Amino acid sequence: MRIGVIGTGRIGTIHANTLRRHRDVGSLILTDADPARAQELALRLGETAAPGVDEIFRWGVDAVVITTATPAHAELIGRAARAGLPVFCEKPIALDVPGTLQAIAEVEAAGTILQMGFQRRFDAGYAGAREAVRSGRLGRLHTVRAITSEQAPPPPAWLPLSGGLYRDALIHDFDVLRWVTGREVAEVYAAGSDAGPPMFREAGDVDTAAVVLTLDDGTLATATATRLNGAGYDVRMELAGERDQVVVGLDDRTPIASTERSGPPAADKPWSGFLERFAPAYEAELAAFVEVVRGERANPCDGREALQALRVAEACEWSRRERRAVRLTEIPDAAATAPGRV
Repeated sequence: MRIGVIGTGRIGTIHANTLRRHRDVGSLILTDADPARAQELALRLGETAAPGVDEIFRWGVDAVVITTATPAHAELIGRAARAGLPVFCEKPIALDVPGTLQAIAEVEAAGTILQMGFQRRFDAGYAGAREAVRSGRLGRLHTVRAITSEQAPPPPAWLPLSGGLYRDALIHDFDVLRWVTGREVAEVYAAGSDAGPPMFREAGDVDTAAVVLTLDDGTLATATATRLNGAGYDVRMELAGERDQVVVGLDDRTPIASTERSGPPAADKPWSGFLERFAPAYEAELAAFVEVVRGERANPCDGREALQALRVAEACEWSRRERRAVRLTEIPDAAATAPGRV
């Protein structure tokens, strides 16, 4: 199998290394907006660099992996669909619902594959939480608490391109909340703070956010995120039911210290970032993509799954801006795009 990798930045480099080691991947063609960066990575991996995206499609590949900046995702997904190629794309499809719907429509019209990069679905901890919920171990689920705290913010130049904290960071929590619980979000109330460094205010973004989400069966969830967690990279999910309670992301590298005398000590080597924390999950999602392309398994996260997570993020932006609860039915195209249960 020959795979084209479009985008050789941080995550593109990780994915290229993973694909190169896969037994069913024979070769890669790499390209980037910065041709020198793609060429350097290709030389290091012993693969081929292409001067641009056109060559990826002209030279012939069996599938495409898209890891460019978000504004290029939808166009590239559409182009791959028209070429009849399966696509793996980092989230999100686009920064708005109309752009997302257009890309999904192109994929569905072409009858091709679009697998989205929500890597938490491939993390052992989240998979265990899903099993605990689905098996009935927790009893009736009544409360979910999700946390995403980054140790250091992204570069200032990235913030205006990111779509904001809800679409860029919390969208992972929104996706995995649906995946773990099997429920849809019915309503959100979101707040955000830009009291940190001025670069967030300059980008029209917030550095810290909190959301209360009501699921369609009445379960209550909270999701919080911050770009400024000096203790380390902290991603957790707590699920409480009438019978039991479990937590994802609590181990000897969780960057949290107890104030209790008998509590566990602070981590000696706390997680520093998402690439380190979710390294096995990133490998697993690409292994799944290869299996999907080979027809060996169903798509584990298609475009309509990504759409639902984006709709929640969009509702949060409305809620923060208008200082009110927002029902998901208020988000455009909701009725026409509701998926089946996951």
